[in-house]
Amino acid sequence: MVSGHRRKLASELAGRDTIPCIVRDLTDDEAVIIMVDSNLQRERVLPSEKAFAYKMKLDAMRRQAGRPSKENGNTQIQRYIRLTNLIPEILDMVDDGRIAFRPAVELSYLAEKEQRILYDAMGHADCTPSLAQAIKMKSFSREGKLSEAVIRSIMAEEKPNQKEQFRIPKE
Repeated sequence: MVSGHRRKLASELAGRDTIPCIVRDLTDDEAVIIMVDSNLQRERVLPSEKAFAYKMKLDAMRRQAGRPSKENGNTQIQRYIRLTNLIPEILDMVDDGRIAFRPAVELSYLAEKEQRILYDAMGHADCTPSLAQAIKMKSFSREGKLSEAVIRSIMAEEKPNQKEQFRIPKE
């Protein structure tokens, strides 16, 4: 069964012996593409679910077309696929809304060891990186200069939304 699992369960719970269905002869890759498209139509889909679904679909499409190279595609979909490079603990934070999507995408470029150090630093600092901080860490990582001390230093920086502000009405 490629799609319709919830409808099937609902029919069984309603006591129905049969349900209408369409039987198709599909390759595994065709089934993956249809399944992903069906699942992405759900009302609530976690960022990690989208990430792995898009990755599965892209891999299946590449196998079908016989092209192992990267295609230029939808940037937002490519960002979701990048999330599959996050360690599970950070990906869970994205799903829970504790790390925003765009900073998470930038953090996905960090090596696993760097992500583990960052995860520990986030726990100690009780905060998550802003987009600017995530970009800075990605840059240090590319240069081979992202150490635990650098991560902790970046995480200790005051974010613009953390600065205390006073507003005085004109009147």
